[in-house]
Amino acid sequence: MTIRSTGGRVAAFAWLAFAALNIADLVFGFTGDPEYSLMTFTIAALLLLGCGIAYTIGLRPAIVGDDEAVTVRNPLRDTRVPWRAVRSIEGKDALVVRFTGPDGGDLQTRAWVHQTSPRAQAKAEARARKQNAKLGAQVKGRSPAGYAAEQLNEMRDRLRAKTRSGAPDKAAEAKAAEAKAEEAEPARGTVAWSIPAVAALAVPGVAVVACLILAAVS
Repeated sequence: MTIRSTGGRVAAFAWLAFAALNIADLVFGFTGDPEYSLMTFTIAALLLLGCGIAYTIGLRPAIVGDDEAVTVRNPLRDTRVPWRAVRSIEGKDALVVRFTGPDGGDLQTRAWVHQTSPRAQAKAEARARKQNAKLGAQVKGRSPAGYAAEQLNEMRDRLRAKTRSGAPDKAAEAKAAEAKAEEAEPARGTVAWSIPAVAALAVPGVAVVACLILAAVS
């Protein structure tokens, strides 16, 4: 299961297309004679920096759940947490995963995807209260992050060991197997910087700075 921001991806692809057309125009001169000057290189570096930003905040962020773990991919860092290391998954104005960190301590990560303001969440809850009053039913004011949290919790419950089975012997066996696996290899989440994301910002950023310095001293 992969959860992404559709709006962010559309905006990112739109910028990438815009940047590609402009860089092609700078190189091949579709709208005029190409001019290979410091200004041209500065504009190209700025366009590439914009592409790096579009990639890191529009294309990269995602929440991924698979058979082994949940991965929260934010603009510059990746957090991967085995299901056994997950302590809770909650979603209101943002999806938050609390987990056992590499040193055994309690850590949490906040997903970039589906973040909403507290004001938007309050509006959703107010709409839910109005629906409850009209329908006489319990309708929950659920944000996109809340819905994502429900999906991930369902996946977690489905994939983790069935220690609450109706058969006591099977439940005890599953619980013992889970405890044995935890003792042999404790489940720990990991947090790491994304080298491609950092490079996507750093390389064109250095090029922009270098062009500005050259322009200042020339």
